[in-house]
Formats: sequence, structure tokens, C-alpha cells
Amino acid sequence: MSDQKFLYNDTPYKKKHDARIIGKSAEFGLKIDEPIFYPRGGGQPGDSGTLLVNGHHLKVNETVKDPEGQVYLKIDDADGITSFEDQTPVTQILDWDMRYKYMRTHTALHLLSVCLPFPVTGGQITSEKGRIDFDMPESPDKDEITARLNTMVEADYAVTFDQISQEDLQKKPQLIKTMSVKPPQNAEFVRLVRIGDDDRVIDLQPCGGTHVQSTAEIGKLFISKIEKKGRVNRRVSVVLQDL
Repeated sequence: MSDQKFLYNDTPYKKKHDARIIGKSAEFGLKIDEPIFYPRGGGQPGDSGTLLVNGHHLKVNETVKDPEGQVYLKIDDADGITSFEDQTPVTQILDWDMRYKYMRTHTALHLLSVCLPFPVTGGQITSEKGRIDFDMPESPDKDEITARLNTMVEADYAVTFDQISQEDLQKKPQLIKTMSVKPPQNAEFVRLVRIGDDDRVIDLQPCGGTHVQSTAEIGKLFISKIEKKGRVNRRVSVVLQDL
């Protein structure tokens, strides 16, 4: 069991939080007990921001996980982290503007997987766009997919979270859309992201990333490009209109 409480899962809108240092690594950075910074994974970049330690402002360049799944903050002063003692109080300040872009884009990609119900072979989120690689032989119409996406955004579907046991997930393989990234096999339960309500769930799939609370928060978006990446592989890119 981890000695960390991953607040980015349960409280993705938290922008600032006090914590304590509980470890350090020359390779990975500082380890704190209650990180609000999301670690790189599943196609979503690791969060950045600022860490206040002993009156100093340290820049958090990225957040990562080590091979054991522990979360570390990579900071500018990497060579000086050995001077920080365990249990030292810190204050985390998230780069909220960037995180919120990731949240909106990540939820938009889930909607894209609803519009295009094909196996997913890859995906990535950046500060400018999101993209999914689909195992599909023909390219869809950009305008048609854009219209369908915006209809779902405007429908203001709720985005909520649940969990499923490994045993139950094995009985429902249709929930797993990604061919390249599989849910963690060593966890007793796997986190699910649900879009919709009890009357109409339009999407339900395993995901450990951060998301908005409602599809309306995504805002207007459009399909910027559809690329042929192989005989039966198409890369579809989504851009938030206000970026």
C-alpha cells in the first residue's frame, strides 16, 4: 500500500494544498504525502507548478511516477533536494491554467471515442491539442465528427467516477477501448470514468486521468486533422476552440 494520498484523483479542482516531504530521489525528485500534481501517464502530461519550501519558491517542471508507482515532483533545484528533511512542510501551487486544459482535452478525447467506436491504438494530450489513433480503415468526415462532438458537449453530461474489481473487469472486456495501454493489473480495483447519468450513460471506461465535471466545461472544439498512419490506422486530432 502506498504511503501517499493521491489527491489529484478525488479532488482534481484543488489548486493549492499543504503537504509534507516524505522522500527524495536524485533521479525522480521530491516525494510528498498528498500530491495534487498528476503524474505523467496514459497519454496525459505530468503537472507543473510551484512548491513552497522553507520560504523558497521551487519550480515543479513535471510530475512522474517511479517503477513502484510512487509520485515524485521534478524540480529545478534537483541537486539540492538532499538538503530537505523528511516531514518538512511544503505548499503545492498547481499551474491551473495548464491542468484545466488537460482536463478539458482529456474528457473531449473520451467523447471522440464515443463518436468513433473503434479500437484505440494510441493517444496523447498536449497544451495545444489531443489526439487518438484508431484502428479503422477509412477516414471519417471532419465536419460530421466536429458537429457530433459539440452536440455532446452542449448536452452538459455529468462526468463521474466509479471503480470496478479486476475480476468484474475481466468479465466486461468491452469497457477497455485501448489496445496499447491496459489498466493496472496489480490494483485490486480499477478506476472508471463515466459520462452521462443513470438514464443515459454514453461512455464508461477505465481511466486514471483528470477530467472536468461536465461536458459543457469542455467548450467548443473541432477536429483539426485526420492523418493516415497505416493501412488501418487513422490519427484524429481535437483542438479546443479557445486555445
